[in-house]
Amino acid sequence: MTGPESEEPQVRRAVCPGSFDPITNGHLDIIARASRLYDEVYVAVMINQSKKGLFEVEERLELIRRVTAEYGNVKVEAFHGLLVDFCKQRDIPAIVKGLRAVSDFDYELQMAQMNNGLSGVETLFVPTNPTYSFLSSSLVKEVATWGGDVSHLVPPAVLEALNERLHKD
Repeated sequence: MTGPESEEPQVRRAVCPGSFDPITNGHLDIIARASRLYDEVYVAVMINQSKKGLFEVEERLELIRRVTAEYGNVKVEAFHGLLVDFCKQRDIPAIVKGLRAVSDFDYELQMAQMNNGLSGVETLFVPTNPTYSFLSSSLVKEVATWGGDVSHLVPPAVLEALNERLHKD
């Protein structure tokens, strides 16, 4: 057989990028939704050596692997450099980003247009579940630092890691 009938089906891949310091239920919601739409979803943890995170990159990778294990089609990797290069190296045509508010849109639209112009990679914006519309890793870290209850904002494994990191006696 020749023609389209004989070709192997194309694997649909997407990437969900971020710093994930730490991963929140809002991040997890976007990753879960992407995992239902794509055959393979990469969670790309950005490495920014000029910025000191609460968790080291390896710790973030491990936490994300633990909390996404149930999906089966999620791969977790670190990356340094341009996201479009990460996409090219893995044949990923789509970036999936969650939008919490209109204020996110201005910045994310510029990034989407730049990424598309550099490489043709498309960006898909997914509206955040309203339950998580206020949520950010920075806010979780701040509230947790001062002893606030963030158990409804992060997966249990992340809560445990936060408590161990922030409340060493």
